[in-house]
Amino acid sequence: MMRTVVAEMEDEPLTAQIAAKIREMLISGELAPGAKLSEQQIAAQFGISRNTLREIFRLLTSQNLLVHIPNRGVFVATPGEASVVDIYRVRYVIQKGAVRAAVRTHPALGRMRELLARTEASRAAGDWRSVGTINMEFHRSMVELCDSPRLSACFELTLAELRLVFAQFEDTAHLHDPYIALNGELLASLEAGDVEAASAQLDAYLARSERSVLAALQTAKEKPSSRI
Repeated sequence: MMRTVVAEMEDEPLTAQIAAKIREMLISGELAPGAKLSEQQIAAQFGISRNTLREIFRLLTSQNLLVHIPNRGVFVATPGEASVVDIYRVRYVIQKGAVRAAVRTHPALGRMRELLARTEASRAAGDWRSVGTINMEFHRSMVELCDSPRLSACFELTLAELRLVFAQFEDTAHLHDPYIALNGELLASLEAGDVEAASAQLDAYLARSERSVLAALQTAKEKPSSRI
């Protein structure tokens, strides 16, 4: 029998558990790109030694989420255009696989439906940071259709890095608003068992999203003062 994710987490080393918590902070937008991380504060926050924290920093640096600058410290990564292109390559491969693996009775579809409703509520409140976080949870749930802990772990890294891209923009409404309806259409096709339609919708979704994010990065590059 496949072990649950919770059981696996309990068996993970402390460094892996804390690294996962920091990645969640990145995905939720709690840590901004370019921010310098205080060893003292983070070690105290998680109740770990600085040596353990440095090991965690090395792990997250190898995952392209942090950057170590000699004589300056450790900073949250600020992914650029090349990273965005590669992120979307990964998304295309993993999420297309998830669509192909989807079955109408999978519980992940119910989770996606719940998240879609939460997205609508956050949009109505004008809380675009929350919309972005929920949207990432929506797509993470989609990958759970694969029933593969390894693919889910890989996708989590991709989402964390993508969040660091979005966090570079002051205004993200135009990067999230059009995709709420597209998420609904994609989910409807998955719930109907129409894999071909869902696959075509995902292709269009990712292509449009990638273009929008790259254009936003270019605009931010031309206006440095607009960056966070």
